[in-house]
This record gives sequence, C-alpha cells and structure tokens, in this order.
Amino acid sequence: MALTRDQLIELARANAKASLNPSVAYSFGGEKLSADALNKTFIKELNELGATPQDFRENKNLIYTLMEISLTEVLPQKIMQSYGQFADVRTFAQGTKPVYKVKISEASRKRAKQFVTRVGLAGRYEVFKLDGYSFEVATAAYGGASRVEWEELLDGRMTMNDYYSIVLEGMDEQVYKEIAKALEALINSIPALQKVTQNGFDETKMDQLLSIADSYGGKSTIYCTFEFASKMLPASSANWSDGMKEEIWNNGYFATYKGHRVIILPQSIEDNVGMEATRVNKVINPQLAYIIPTGSEKPVKVAFEGAAQVKSFDNRDWSTEIQTYQKFGVATYLVHPGICIYKNEALSTYIGS
Repeated sequence: MALTRDQLIELARANAKASLNPSVAYSFGGEKLSADALNKTFIKELNELGATPQDFRENKNLIYTLMEISLTEVLPQKIMQSYGQFADVRTFAQGTKPVYKVKISEASRKRAKQFVTRVGLAGRYEVFKLDGYSFEVATAAYGGASRVEWEELLDGRMTMNDYYSIVLEGMDEQVYKEIAKALEALINSIPALQKVTQNGFDETKMDQLLSIADSYGGKSTIYCTFEFASKMLPASSANWSDGMKEEIWNNGYFATYKGHRVIILPQSIEDNVGMEATRVNKVINPQLAYIIPTGSEKPVKVAFEGAAQVKSFDNRDWSTEIQTYQKFGVATYLVHPGICIYKNEALSTYIGS
C-alpha cells in the first residue's frame, strides 16, 4: 500500500537521523528498522514518486519537500560529526540573526588572576573587565542547479535519489571549504610566539607550542590532517615500544602525541575547474596543525539559517532545472589566548605536478 504524505515525511526524517548513526535501530510505522532498511525504503519511495516523467510532474512538490527535510536534517549534523570537536555548529530559524554569546573569555580570567594582588585598605585598585560579549555570524545562500533531461527520466538513467545524493555531497563540500578558509584565517590573529613555520616537522618546536597551550589548563588537543599527523613523529625511533610500532603500522600516525590527543581533520580535494588537469587543490591545508587548549571556546562558528530550499523550472526543450540552496555562514573568533599553530611547509597543498 502506498505511503501517505505524512508517512513519507516521517520516513524522510527517520532516514535522515539513521544516515548519521547507522548502528542504531530506528522507529518507523510502528516498527524498529535498521538504518540500511530505512535508506532502501526511502530510496524506493523517492524513486517511485518520480518513476516516470508523468509521476515526477504529478509528485514533484512532494519530492522537493522530502529533499528539503532530508537536507535540513542531515547537513548540520554531518558537519557536527566531522568538525564538532572544534566547531560550534548551530541552526537558527529563517530570518533570525545568528548570534553567538560568550559569557566570560579565558583572556578575562587570566587578566583577573593577574590583578589579584596585595593592596592597602584605601588604596587604588586595578580594574579589569569580565568581558562577556556576543557577535553575529553573517550567512549567505549557497546552492547549485542540475539540468534533468526528459529522456533521462524516460530511460531511468536519472532518479531523484541521484540528485539528492549529489546535492548533499556538494553542500557538504562547500561547508568544508568555508571552514578551511576560516581556519587558515586564524593564523593572522595568533601572536608570533604562538606559531611556528618550519620546512618539516621539528619535535622541539612542537613541544614549545604544546607547552604554551598547556599552560592555559590541562593537556591541549592537536587538530590536523592525516598527512600532517603521519609526519608528527619523535626524532628518534630507537626507544619505540612494540605497541608504538604497531600503531604506526596500523594507523599511519599516533592517536596521542606525548599525552595530547590528535584529532584528524577529514581531507577532500577541489574540482579542477579552470585549472590544469594535472593538479587539484586540497580543501584543508595539510601544512597547518591547530593546538587548542582544553576547555577553550570552540574557535570556528558554523551557523545554518532556515531550511534547505528546492525549486524547479521547466525549460522549452522539456528539460527541468532543479535548484537547491541552503543559507549558512562560517566565522572564526579567537576567544582563547592560548591557541597555537604549527606550519609544516614541506607538505604540499595540492595533488599532482
């Protein structure tokens, strides 16, 4: 029996949640279904709604609604999974200014500690400000369009799930690119003492940065790509234990570096549009490792505004142009004075010659 509109919307929401945590069973229609079963059901229903050009024409508004629900549910959570360790990802209602509030910065706490000194009963006191503040992250619409040929629908070479998968991947990639830009911009705000640039990995230099970051409370965390982490090795391997050797062999890097957790940033490559075919750029700069003190405010802010939007336009040649966009913004705010950055210029920012 065909599912009702409400059941299809329920299915879209359940499938969106399941795609983010496939190890859990989810409830749909009074049953507990695996993530794989939900996904197969969603794909089947989506493709049946657009099985023929006539079906697509009759059901396209419902198809777009299901896509909007899925994109709105999945995209922020995917970004949270990949970058949530250091990115504050939030969703705001349409028309709402994405404002992030910070009560008291770590810098204020440090200044307060410095100003606690011995004074006379009627003496002059040094004044400091517990500077709670807020700031807005500007959002913009990011989207794309796909031209669907009538013959592709007739022949079954194009399905609505194909379009949904392409759009989700493209949106995900665009957010990654904006996060990468924001991360690199951090280096301009870092004091000279807290950043190191070397043509290779220097254990002593890295230890100096870790010492600075750790002085702000507890063991700091290192965020870098796999490429950087694979070079972040002690100068001498003479005293490596069998466990260390096995970890390098199995993982290619140490998950902890001298007691500091190493978080691997997912890497991707840009499309080589407008570039020579022999070279593609890496989205995340592999040269940079970010050392974030424990308990600090997350330096990257990702704000999603409103829901994803899907709309189509019919062309004179019988093809259909489907357009999709999502409003989001990415910003960095240096709210912790102990963040450090190591730059290894021996690593290439592109692949190819």
